[in-house]
Amino acid sequence: MAEIKLPKHVAIIMDGNGTWAKKRGLPRTLGHKKGSETLVEVAKMCSRRGIKYLTVYAFSTENWSRPKEEVDYLMGLPQAMLSRYEDDLMRDNIKLKFIGFREKLGKNITSIIDRVEEKTKNNDGMVLLVAFNYGARDEILEAAKSIASDVKNNKLEIDDITKEYFSSKLFTSGVPDVDLLIRTSNQIRISNFLLWQISYSELYFTNTLWPDFSEKDLDEALFAYNNRDRRYGGIKK
Repeated sequence: MAEIKLPKHVAIIMDGNGTWAKKRGLPRTLGHKKGSETLVEVAKMCSRRGIKYLTVYAFSTENWSRPKEEVDYLMGLPQAMLSRYEDDLMRDNIKLKFIGFREKLGKNITSIIDRVEEKTKNNDGMVLLVAFNYGARDEILEAAKSIASDVKNNKLEIDDITKEYFSSKLFTSGVPDVDLLIRTSNQIRISNFLLWQISYSELYFTNTLWPDFSEKDLDEALFAYNNRDRRYGGIKK
């Protein structure tokens, strides 16, 4: 029997919440609510399958331009979801980590994020990274500024700037690069998500709207990954 290749790190662009709601004549906020519930289930599925890292795109730095009512609802989701599911994270041995720019988030959001990150920091099962107020270009820009500052202050020599060192300055420091990137809702683009970390990722796009993303959809994505030939610029021997 051929060996099954599981990705160590899966990233998901969770698209289609608004479309899902519109098709049902519902407010977009209810689409986001259903999508957040889907996230909980998919995280548990990934954990059960032995996937070590799962990164999800929850709120981008560009999402601030959406209608105020929608943004306000999305800003309240972390507090509501973490209050409801933090015991599940402990029971399922999942470590939670938020990545993104926290300065613009309210104190209520950051305080509960800090608390749950601290509570789950010793869990040694799957690591769930939630990209919230995240943008890859800004992440790379901030890393470059930090490195420039280190050089300017004589903490670092130019020749010491390696790919590994640059990676250590990103929000995902210590986390391996993404093996499989999934995007739902038939949208075939990257949308400023983990641009450095997905350099050699396998990409998988599905028509399924995120709130409808099921165990079957996940397994189809994993099956597709299992059948890919990852060459990293080389050739198959």
